[in-house]
Amino acid sequence: MSACPVDPHDPDPAYLTFWRERHLCTLTTLRADGSPHVVPVGVTYDPEAGLARVITNKSSAKVGHVLAAGAQGARVSVCQVDGRRWATLEGRARIATDPARVAEAERRYAERYGRVPSPNPDRVAIEITLTSAMGHG
Repeated sequence: MSACPVDPHDPDPAYLTFWRERHLCTLTTLRADGSPHVVPVGVTYDPEAGLARVITNKSSAKVGHVLAAGAQGARVSVCQVDGRRWATLEGRARIATDPARVAEAERRYAERYGRVPSPNPDRVAIEITLTSAMGHG
């Protein structure tokens, strides 16, 4: 894997492989007072679409933080680490409620994490339009 920075739309093979391995990640959003809110999540990375996706419940704090940012989206980052290897994706997050987009996020989650998420009528997808990436391994 290359050292930072990385083109989020054209990562090197090692960077992409790292994002396809099963790893717990973190999502960082900002609260209204500007302080970071960091939570563990599952993340999928789609460089072709320029997106990272997180599935979650529509009533979660992270969804509230993204919605509070308005139509322009919230600045967020997702990160994963494994020993000395690490990778971060950054961008603007928006909430997807469209059933087809949520289903695509669930499909990608099942592919990466090896399990189909349990049904949840309150599930939404946080879609992060990627603006930058970095990592080291």
